[in-house]
Amino acid sequence: MTIDIMTLFPEICETVLNLGVIGRGIKKGLVDIKYHQIRDFSDNKYRRIDDAPYGGGGGMIMSAEPIYKCFEHIKSLRNKHPFLVFMSPKGKILTQNLAKSLKKHENIVFLCGRYEGVDERIIEEIVDLQVSIGDYVVSGGELPAMIVIDAILRMLPGMLPSEENFTNESHYNNQLEGPQYTRPRIWHGQKVPEVLTSGDHAKIKKWREHQSLIHTFKYRPDLLDSSRE
Repeated sequence: MTIDIMTLFPEICETVLNLGVIGRGIKKGLVDIKYHQIRDFSDNKYRRIDDAPYGGGGGMIMSAEPIYKCFEHIKSLRNKHPFLVFMSPKGKILTQNLAKSLKKHENIVFLCGRYEGVDERIIEEIVDLQVSIGDYVVSGGELPAMIVIDAILRMLPGMLPSEENFTNESHYNNQLEGPQYTRPRIWHGQKVPEVLTSGDHAKIKKWREHQSLIHTFKYRPDLLDSSRE
């Protein structure tokens, strides 16, 4: 898989993605990630990429042309037409199912906005999908993009030790993961459930499935409703 990130702050993205699971995946060659400074595609001698909005209003808007030129550069670099995701509060809310659908694309570009947004014409011209990480606003698209990228890449073959590492996690099948325990066996008078120390893998599997349902019903019953759709 290849991922390209269009941003005004490539250092933020590179720092985050070079760490942990994703960083190891990059070193193993499981994914090729490149960072593109949108300012490099500005014709302005001051490398300016924003301007005041037509009709007035507070803040500045990112101009269409530098973003378009950056995207055209990526297309020529990859020799392909990638799938472009724009991080936006107007977008589709990120879910595990959305992450699974994005994983099907071999080449994805993420556009990270700043200021008061981007010229609407660039969205109409090149954006394939707008994605939001929740109903709130943050300062830019970089951190939301990192979350989406992490959610996608951790499902790639070889990224985690086994597929179970993500298929048993919360939200993968519209359920929350059940409780987990580690040593010591007794802590502050509380014991680890006996079934987990029984060595009976069939019973453990059944117990975990039951606990998953209990936790989902207790903390996120809406997920059970959505699983019926």
